Amino acid sequence: MAKVGWREDETVEAVFDGSGKYRYLLTCSWEQGEGVVTFVMLNPSIGDERSCNPTMKRCADFARSWGYRSMHVVNLFSYISVKPPGLLETEDPVGPENDAHIRRAAAASDAVVFAWGAKYGDLLGRDRKVADMLEAFPLRCIGKTKHGHPRHPLYLKKELKPISFP
Repeated sequence: MAKVGWREDETVEAVFDGSGKYRYLLTCSWEQGEGVVTFVMLNPSIGDERSCNPTMKRCADFARSWGYRSMHVVNLFSYISVKPPGLLETEDPVGPENDAHIRRAAAASDAVVFAWGAKYGDLLGRDRKVADMLEAFPLRCIGKTKHGHPRHPLYLKKELKPISFP
């Protein structure tokens, strides 16, 4: 069910599994711009249609500044954990429906931006698996770490633009 999101002009929807342990998709739309960008992050935290965490706000700010009207946020791991080490505490951090949601979000987007940061992306080989799964799409990031991982958006300069991600 859509509700007014984090700003007055934003509408936010979130898709969870029946148990509430996994968030598969978060979509945020606003009135200005064109097209859709999908951010592929690491794992969902507390962001949903009622509350915006700093990372989701930052992604929305980037998407708006790049001229998009909407964003999808999916994750390498759909298990909800406030801190990434929580991914190690569950038997299935990926989630049974996660890959399908990632594929659908990417297919419905004009751009796919990898943004999971330097740690935990390679857990279970997820970074490579998701990159391979989305290889048909033009992949972007907002910068790379010294080891080539896509940078997490939270502390990046707001004027940055997406670059190619090999």
